[in-house]
Amino acid sequence: MSLTVRGILVVIIGTVLGLTVSIGGEILSRAEAERRETSQRPDPAIVLADVIARVQEEYVEQIDSQVLIDSAIRGIIEELDGHSRYLNSHDYEDIRITASGRYAGVGLDVALRDGAPTVITPIEHAPAQRAGILAGDVVVAVDGAPVTAENFDRMVGRMRGPAGSKVVVAVSRDGQTQPIDFMLERADIEVATVTGEHLGDGFAYVRLSGFAENTARDLDNTAARIASEAGGSLRGLVLDLRNNPGGVLESAVDVTDRFLDSGLIVRGSGRIAHARFEHRASAGHALEDTPLVILVNGGSASASEIVAGALRDHNRAQIVGLDTYGKGSVQTVMPLGAGQALKITTSHYVLPSGRSLNGKGIAPDIWVRNDDPSLLFRGTPAGVPLSEDRQLRRALRTFGYTPLTLSRAL
Repeated sequence: MSLTVRGILVVIIGTVLGLTVSIGGEILSRAEAERRETSQRPDPAIVLADVIARVQEEYVEQIDSQVLIDSAIRGIIEELDGHSRYLNSHDYEDIRITASGRYAGVGLDVALRDGAPTVITPIEHAPAQRAGILAGDVVVAVDGAPVTAENFDRMVGRMRGPAGSKVVVAVSRDGQTQPIDFMLERADIEVATVTGEHLGDGFAYVRLSGFAENTARDLDNTAARIASEAGGSLRGLVLDLRNNPGGVLESAVDVTDRFLDSGLIVRGSGRIAHARFEHRASAGHALEDTPLVILVNGGSASASEIVAGALRDHNRAQIVGLDTYGKGSVQTVMPLGAGQALKITTSHYVLPSGRSLNGKGIAPDIWVRNDDPSLLFRGTPAGVPLSEDRQLRRALRTFGYTPLTLSRAL
């Protein structure tokens, strides 16, 4: 590595570490003490630059300097805590989609299941569903390039692109001996984070899969539709936050506000001004007086815990299920340019009771285990009948559903 490159590395890494030099009266008054202290140890920026230089010059395989710098930055950030991350362009795009709930692509929710890139669900009315791709199909190729567990993220990213452009997605399907090719035209997709239905007798089931910018609005629309189906009002609502990993803080606040007419929702404590905040509820929402039960489990985290914890603190909801994850911190995404960003913890949130959830989570009021964690009701078309979801059945009984009433709802 040339001296010029090494010098640039020192400047870059010094900036990242916050090793800046200033001149002032206080610095001058401490100059001798600092000189003695720093003479005992090398400048960490120079050490880090030397490490990168030695790896690039002497490691058994040649490593590009940019890769090494990215790795150094990633190490700095990921050592802070389990939630701070250095985001490459693909990761940053995923974060943006999660926050906005919108992207251009084919409309497939795909996840690795037993190492296979499996379609969890095709988004309703999106190109993939219209073409005939089904839940349970395995994506085997995108534009002729095989999809594996190792390149999964990159290949899923290739299904995104400008609206109107085309991509070929090949899937394998039970009962078919050969993969099926689908020529799909990408379109603007809005990810639905809210689903719900009328269970009968005025009782509603609403599931939130995440918290995006449009979640509170979609909750309003879903609840209004179900209330209309129920004859104009709801006798009770089960809010399913199981396996909801969180999302946008403001969205969680807006959802919580739908069920409260006043009071503190969440408080944030951080070092800088924008990390110290309070969010409070306001009156005027249709669900403020609707009896409420919340379902949670170990996959309910962050924004989900804000909603569940705040509503219980205000005696607005009972919580049924299993202990939540226990993520009581707020991450801020900071763009760096070139499609990259930092996601770092800037605040810890505190519930109205004054309790912090970091590493603790929420214990339900009524603890109910599902014998099979996959047996979670997700609405009538999802394949798991209500009768097999023990946690949901128990939540409904808190509203006074008798076995006879429950049998009619099935």
